[in-house]
Amino acid sequence: MKDLFGQALLDYQNNNYTEDIITSTNISDEDTLPLPYLFRDYKDMPKLEQKALNLAQGSVLDVGCGAGGHSLYLQNKGLFVKSIDISEGAISVSKIRGVNHAYTASILDETEQFDTILLLMNGTGIFQKLSYVTKYLTHLKSLLKTNGQILIDSSDIQYMYEDEDGGLWIDTNANYYGELDYYLSYKGEKETPLTWLYLDFETLKTACLTVGLHCENIQEGDHFDYLAKLTISE
Repeated sequence: MKDLFGQALLDYQNNNYTEDIITSTNISDEDTLPLPYLFRDYKDMPKLEQKALNLAQGSVLDVGCGAGGHSLYLQNKGLFVKSIDISEGAISVSKIRGVNHAYTASILDETEQFDTILLLMNGTGIFQKLSYVTKYLTHLKSLLKTNGQILIDSSDIQYMYEDEDGGLWIDTNANYYGELDYYLSYKGEKETPLTWLYLDFETLKTACLTVGLHCENIQEGDHFDYLAKLTISE
């Protein structure tokens, strides 16, 4: 990984903002990811993110913290927050912005336990593939303290496969429709492609049942997105 995402965050943080990140997938054309959006305050966050931050309590693990906006908000509320991201640039920016406990790490390497685990901005994306979901959920479950919670968001992207007549063109012989090849470029340089998973709520709920997690749909967004709360089943 070239960490173009981290480089873009560092450029913005260091007042070298000249252009935005360009993203695309195997089923969608190029789109712009504005760098200022990655530095947004609570008032500018989507309502699902605001809801998750309002529900966070106790010790918090912010997974895929990016520029640290969620961590800073909770830290300023007096909560202990550990922030992790696989992007070294993102962690550097988080530290510069004042995040106290920020580390370059994968969630699968985490061993501490927390009261709240946050996975936001399509948190299921880090699962990569449907076949990996139970592996990640099992590990996340092991990181929960008694009465702990996982707050995770995603979207059902089935709508992206609809034709003009409302029919679906999903290939039933292919992989799960939420598994996307994700491409990112910045300042003319292309990042190594990755697999990114969008997971519909019912599929997430079924996967949770298999690993002993209760899955509750806390709130739905405006465009097929949702926020789920996962807790250890009694």
